[in-house]
Amino acid sequence: MQRRTIALLGPAFVAALAYVDPGNVAANLSAGAEYGYLLVWALVLACLMAMLVQYLSAKLGVVSGRSLSELIREDLNGRKHRKLWRVGYAAQAVAVAVATDLAEVVGGAIALNLLFGLPMWLGAIIVGGIAIASLNWMRQRGEHFFEVLMAAVLAVIAIGFLATLFWLPPDPAATLNGLLPRFADAGSVQLAAAMLGATVMPHAIYLHSALAKDRHATSGETVNRLLKVQRIDVAVALTIAAAVNVSMLLFAASGLRGSSIDSIEGAYKEIGQLVGALPATVFAVGLLVSGIGSAIVGTDAGAGMVHDFVSPRITATVRRLVTLVPAVGVLVAGLHATQALVQSQLVLSFGIAFALVPLAMLTSSRRVMGVHRSPPWLAALAWMVVGAVVALNVAVLVTA
Repeated sequence: MQRRTIALLGPAFVAALAYVDPGNVAANLSAGAEYGYLLVWALVLACLMAMLVQYLSAKLGVVSGRSLSELIREDLNGRKHRKLWRVGYAAQAVAVAVATDLAEVVGGAIALNLLFGLPMWLGAIIVGGIAIASLNWMRQRGEHFFEVLMAAVLAVIAIGFLATLFWLPPDPAATLNGLLPRFADAGSVQLAAAMLGATVMPHAIYLHSALAKDRHATSGETVNRLLKVQRIDVAVALTIAAAVNVSMLLFAASGLRGSSIDSIEGAYKEIGQLVGALPATVFAVGLLVSGIGSAIVGTDAGAGMVHDFVSPRITATVRRLVTLVPAVGVLVAGLHATQALVQSQLVLSFGIAFALVPLAMLTSSRRVMGVHRSPPWLAALAWMVVGAVVALNVAVLVTA
């Protein structure tokens, strides 16, 4: 890969951190422990959807020079009953921000508890505080510095979770059998939706368009070259994220199946008993880094969503502090942390369509994209993803 191309990579690696957050850990471990290899197909499909969606988001930012949330706000302002539309989008933006923050800070809090014995509520506050301080510090040093550090965080997470496959290798035949699409019961449908929500993260869809817009606005490169770079960026970063996610499910299917594990803490203890203290510590460190890294990205993404859909007067720090309250409340109340993580991913799965439908429409629009609008085959794929997401959401409601 040319050095010039490498220098343009980065936005997808930041967005990819949203795909390996503690919500993913909880959903994937729960799926593997409860259903074994049954839902491998759902996770692989979700990862492929994520690649398409993140490319379209980056493409929108590069070509239009605006973020997805900015374009949606402009469209809502031109609609009849625009106040009602804006209230609806503001409500879902807040719900997505709260669900995202809950997963990130609760996951980080669990890791701090496992590694250092800190009270969970205190760990949540620490993770939230680190996210705010780190984002402000990194942003002051420029987009490229931010992207390089986030790529390093992604590498640490990948090492932490992929290493589990060496200690507990999966069954190749069972893994291949898990690629056959099917469900076992209503619970497997719920978990598939949770994995979809954890993988195709709505806030990452909004964020990627903003990252690509800001990163390449003054690059001096042609649009065609930048779009080629986006394809490479997304392919590399999301392949790493996909490998991490699949490794979580395969690890749980091979090592935790039938062990009655219903929490991340239980998985940590089981790992220690099965293969030793070192692998358990590596797992916990990976969880901690994923919590902090995704919290930083979530703070950045949530700030943009709230700015465009709710109010430009709400800063990233204020938004993070407000949405941190529910996460701390869950832990203070003594609710089941891992189940709270899984349920937060279900909430996110219902927020995906609010981002995907406008994304599919805008990237197919000649007015917005000009000659770079999606060709019919790509537009059809985008709408197929929308249809799959909505169908799974309906299935969740029907089987609830």
